[in-house]
Amino acid sequence: MQPRNMSMSGVVDLAAVKAAQEAKAKAEQTRAEAARQGGTGAVSPADLVIDVDEAGFERDVLQRSAEVPVVIDFWAEWCEPCKQLSPVLERLAVEYDGRFLLAKIDVDANQMLMQQFGVQGIPAVFAVVAGQALPLFQGAAGEQQIRQTLDQLVTVAEQRFGLTGLTVDPDAEPGGAAAAAPAEGPYDAALNAAAQALDAGDLAGAVRAYQSVLADDPAHPEAKLGMAQAELLQRVQDMDPQKVRQEAAERPKDVDAQIAAADLDLVGGHVEDAFGRLIETVQRTAGDDRDAVRRRLLELFEVVGPEDPRVIGARRALARALF
Repeated sequence: MQPRNMSMSGVVDLAAVKAAQEAKAKAEQTRAEAARQGGTGAVSPADLVIDVDEAGFERDVLQRSAEVPVVIDFWAEWCEPCKQLSPVLERLAVEYDGRFLLAKIDVDANQMLMQQFGVQGIPAVFAVVAGQALPLFQGAAGEQQIRQTLDQLVTVAEQRFGLTGLTVDPDAEPGGAAAAAPAEGPYDAALNAAAQALDAGDLAGAVRAYQSVLADDPAHPEAKLGMAQAELLQRVQDMDPQKVRQEAAERPKDVDAQIAAADLDLVGGHVEDAFGRLIETVQRTAGDDRDAVRRRLLELFEVVGPEDPRVIGARRALARALF
């Protein structure tokens, strides 16, 4: 599986948001199942540093990233800077006590993974959080810089994706860090059908699948996110972007024109522009028009995610505009 790029402060990637929510739900499900079975889920400190190859990448990195941030150290035996950096990362992996897992990838033996991550030179350090890849740093780095980067990583992983890391027990037997198989959930079939429909471009089919989940569980987080995403993509699929943006520029008080442009803004990754456009429209309108804009803004909040700082800021701005 090829990793998708993700920035901790970047634009919205709808596929990445969906996958992250999916991974978070799976992680919570797995932890709950382990608790029901009476297991501690603790790992040995020796399990915090693992060697990974192409065959085990999905199991050892992608699946593990649903429960703990996985830091990837791309290295080679002939690389002198790697020999300086790798021991620091290994020591910090133990020191951080399960807040991240260190995966070491030998680039000479795993050229495909090197290409998939776009590694141009080594040492190169990436992370995978809830199935999404992001670059951390390349080349030599001081320990203080590394610590700052890791602190930011574990904070984002916990706040945005609910990943609190692994439980470490010094007395645990090594080998306990293998990925646990997630328990089958009651809505997995419908959610898988929705994901397949999205991949195939069948947006109406995806909406129907998500609706079947929400009819039984209206608060289901993954289904709510998926529904918001699918409906957004449905709305923009037949738009003429140039025409929509021209109409929005020429008619700033036209509610429909501003809502359509905001949808395009969000799909294009211009999150602040989408939110700001609708908040300004709320300020200029009243009655049913204002309520229509407010509802669309709340729908876009669902797509981005309630914990995103941009959503939090926009909610405060919306409250000021309304009251």
